[in-house]
Amino acid sequence: MGLDKKTLWADVLASIRVSVSPAIFSTWFSQTHLASLTRMKERFVTEIGCNSAFIKNTIEARYFGLIQDTLTKSLNTPCDLSFIVKANPIRTSPDQETATPLFTKSKNETENFLNTLSRAKIRPGYSFENFAVSSANQMAHAAAEAVAQHPGTAYNPLFIWGGVGVGKTHLMLAVGSAAIKKNPDLKVLACTGESFTNDIIEGIRNKTTPTFRNKYRKLNLLLIDDIQFIAGKDTAQEEFFHTFNAVTFSGGQIILTSDRPPSEIAKFEERLKSRFEAGLIVDIAPPDFELRCAITQIKAQERGLPLAMEQAQMIAANLDSARKIEGALIKLMTLIGPKKAEITNEQIESILGKGIETNGKVVKKSPAEITEAICQYYRIGKRSLLGDSRTRPLARPRQVLMYLLRTELGLPLEETGRLVGRDHTTVMHAVEKITQLAMTDVQIREDISKLKMGI
Repeated sequence: MGLDKKTLWADVLASIRVSVSPAIFSTWFSQTHLASLTRMKERFVTEIGCNSAFIKNTIEARYFGLIQDTLTKSLNTPCDLSFIVKANPIRTSPDQETATPLFTKSKNETENFLNTLSRAKIRPGYSFENFAVSSANQMAHAAAEAVAQHPGTAYNPLFIWGGVGVGKTHLMLAVGSAAIKKNPDLKVLACTGESFTNDIIEGIRNKTTPTFRNKYRKLNLLLIDDIQFIAGKDTAQEEFFHTFNAVTFSGGQIILTSDRPPSEIAKFEERLKSRFEAGLIVDIAPPDFELRCAITQIKAQERGLPLAMEQAQMIAANLDSARKIEGALIKLMTLIGPKKAEITNEQIESILGKGIETNGKVVKKSPAEITEAICQYYRIGKRSLLGDSRTRPLARPRQVLMYLLRTELGLPLEETGRLVGRDHTTVMHAVEKITQLAMTDVQIREDISKLKMGI
């Protein structure tokens, strides 16, 4: 009939791309293709091929209407949709499956550029191109890009705050990297609130305060991570106040990150808070499931890990931060060795079941706290939770308890079983069950996320 399926689907995806976030597009729509297109009287009957059953079920449930409307507009004819699990025959290599702007990474960075980054204390690899965007961080990303294009004029200062591992530092360093790429002669420096304070102490001790001031006050772009560290330190706040004024008055840009907004940082001078409020204060929320999927894929590709889409979703469904995802991928790299052997779902489940380290240590909470949180969340008594009943209203919370004891505390199977009054095989089954459910059951994901926030 003259219609090119590949071209048609490319047009459909181009229209959908502007309607959803890059993370959602990359996670779901980039894994689809138009498998068949048949004219039936006054309608078209189409089959949408999906790379896995999980992608098929998710897209069919969440985006059926969006795809149908877009196809109908493209064909100017009503369309009936069906979804099937079928690999795209046009794609010939794994690299093509992830060839979206979200996963691109510059390979042409010159030695001079890397040296300039090093002098600015900016680690290579932090760029806007490999930063996954979703509704959770869209405003912060847009503000950071605006600052990178027009430092000193867009938002000054730019204050980014949020929890651990949400991407604050990545965004801040991406601005520095982009600014240097645009103008290598800019004076740029990235540091932490702690190193800023230590430099002041060293300057006072060694009577080199003028050197410290020349280092910071003549910058075009100053990036300070964890600025909350200087709270309560009078000398550090005094020096930062004058540094802030010197940099901004000369047309320079300041970007700050913190784990909370300025108004909630105790022992912070009011004159500093007022300076911050004169710019833009923006927060980054914890990543949702789609964003975590995109982050997992980005990190896996950076490390050359042969991670299937469904495996990326398994990791994203069970880990709630980018740092934990990175920790899981590092463990996977150790498991498969330098030859990059094929990764199995069992390997991923075993890693998830042992707890993921953050900053080198497993986050410790007490079993009693987790048990109490489960009881309060599901509104059941501790005796019922740990009892013998196998009814669903009690069995599922009990499985979640075993899952959290394993993943949050990293307890051995036998110890988990002893605390819950079950044998180690029951614990293994519970962890595997919840790990799999987290991929497909939105309610389970929400339950686990809220429980982790509350303990």
